Amino acid sequence: MAITPQWKDELRARIALSSLVQRSVKLTRAGREWKGCCPFHDEKTPSFYVNDQKAFYHCFGCGAHGDAISWMVDHAGLSFMDAIKELAAMAGMEVPAPDPVQAKKAQQRASLIDVTEAAQRFFVESLAGPSGAAAREYLQRRGFSARIIGEFGFGWAPDDRQALAKALAQFGEDMLEGAGMRAANEAGERYDRFRGRVTLPIQDARGRVIAFGARVLNEREGVAKYLNSSDTALFDKGRTLYNLHRAAPAARQSGRVVVVEGYMDVIALANAGINDAVAPLGTALTEMQLELLWRMVEVPVLCFDGDAAGQRAAMRAIARALPLLAPMRSLAIVRLPAGLDPDDLIKTQGKDAMERLLASPAPLIDTLWEFERDAQPLATPEAKAGLKARLMAHVETIRDPEIKALYRRELSDRFSAFAYPPRAPRPGFTRPRRGATLPPPGLSDEGRRRLRDIIHGGQRKGLLAAVVAGLARYPQEIARHAEALSTLARHDRTAAPLVESLFELAETLDSHGAHAICESLGHPAPPADIRYAFLDEGTATGDACEELAEAVSLLVERPALEAALAATIARFESDPEGSFAEQARLRAQLMTFDERLKAFGRKKAAPVAMGDDSAPTEEMG
Repeated sequence: MAITPQWKDELRARIALSSLVQRSVKLTRAGREWKGCCPFHDEKTPSFYVNDQKAFYHCFGCGAHGDAISWMVDHAGLSFMDAIKELAAMAGMEVPAPDPVQAKKAQQRASLIDVTEAAQRFFVESLAGPSGAAAREYLQRRGFSARIIGEFGFGWAPDDRQALAKALAQFGEDMLEGAGMRAANEAGERYDRFRGRVTLPIQDARGRVIAFGARVLNEREGVAKYLNSSDTALFDKGRTLYNLHRAAPAARQSGRVVVVEGYMDVIALANAGINDAVAPLGTALTEMQLELLWRMVEVPVLCFDGDAAGQRAAMRAIARALPLLAPMRSLAIVRLPAGLDPDDLIKTQGKDAMERLLASPAPLIDTLWEFERDAQPLATPEAKAGLKARLMAHVETIRDPEIKALYRRELSDRFSAFAYPPRAPRPGFTRPRRGATLPPPGLSDEGRRRLRDIIHGGQRKGLLAAVVAGLARYPQEIARHAEALSTLARHDRTAAPLVESLFELAETLDSHGAHAICESLGHPAPPADIRYAFLDEGTATGDACEELAEAVSLLVERPALEAALAATIARFESDPEGSFAEQARLRAQLMTFDERLKAFGRKKAAPVAMGDDSAPTEEMG
């Protein structure tokens, strides 16, 4: 039988990872985990943690991460099978006998690696020989040092349809074709796949040659500039990252991994001393490639050309990553100046210019917002609604519920600020002097009565009353929170009249300094027992609006959680296991929410009465 994932899970479960690690690393107990100085990089303050329950280790300094098997491979230097055998002996388990089919496939792959390694030696020898003169001149013209040419294994495929077949005749046609080195046309004639091109070996995570990339010396119409090996038993381009075996150790030191568009970009960066770069192989980033990146660092940096094609490539990567986002797992984006690739930028502006860009990448959400905002003109309400629809469509692809909720809120806030900017004063309106008496604005008597009833407890008390009073004081904020208020109305029908009144107020109220809300102007002042910083006249407007935004978020969040919990309870009979787990998660979120609400309550404005050094926490309803 084969070594199945289930067998490996049992092996991990039987091994106390902390005991294994403590053979060579000093660990101390830290709650449910163990911590110590990371063995993969030099550090004085411990950032390396081992979790026996989850059976993995993780370094927050260099990003090293793995289980018992990877510990034996990466730290002890064993091969995979040697690591399996040693751990199985420790755990008292029998190593499964090899599956004959899998064993045959492994033997075939090993044989094919013999072919690709031999082909690499042939290409390197050809580069150094008489036929490689033009290729050597090309590499020199590109500015690649002799060290880089040797380190990355540049070679030359002679412009001869049978050169490789003659040089590697010991392997036979079937093996050469199986390794992707030869192909056949419709007439059955076999020929070398790579001819008249500079070659580059593509290596796996262990540094073994599994495929090739090749570039023509002189671009000409009808001839592909770059040519990669086709997929073989050795090579799956969707599961391979170019330069991974070199970049992974460098990333542990830098805490960063840079993803560029092609392998020549990787080499240009390495030529300048930036060694933590990788590249996909002619395709957009795949889910498997993203997982490989996240094993190295939490936030890989994607570096794209600044032209329209580079922007589209960035969005393809973002769309692929959104469903996979998780806490502390995202992407950052660097856009190069238009018309420049990494090599051009380094040659024209120097390595420091490249490092500055890599040091300040844009978060994924910023790139998503800017791309969709600038995708098409937004001159009409319909176009603006289309922008919001596109943003929310992206949000719906996110699987993690917490991250989805945060993205929805953040993008909704950005959309509201963009689509509902503060309005200019109405024609003929003159802002009065501070303290001047104003006639009541155009709010209807019914709307004014509803507002007064809401603030003074006619419908809800506490935080709701404070938020309504705050939005009446700062009516320009109503548009900013329109989406949140609409959500509140959907989840809490008693709040629907409130939302209607606030939207009416947005058309009629304006802020007139510190006295925007007072009975003489026809707008009810907040009750004396409602004391929050955003209602205190001494609070700066900017600070008050931020406090008010937090209050709105708290007001809306609990009804949404309660609605989600009710829906989860309702599906208990059809999915008891899933419903139970979801109920536990939502109840935990409600407990966390209550703590946040209490903490916010403690931030109220100081009471007026002397000696009253505490104020009761406001309830949601």
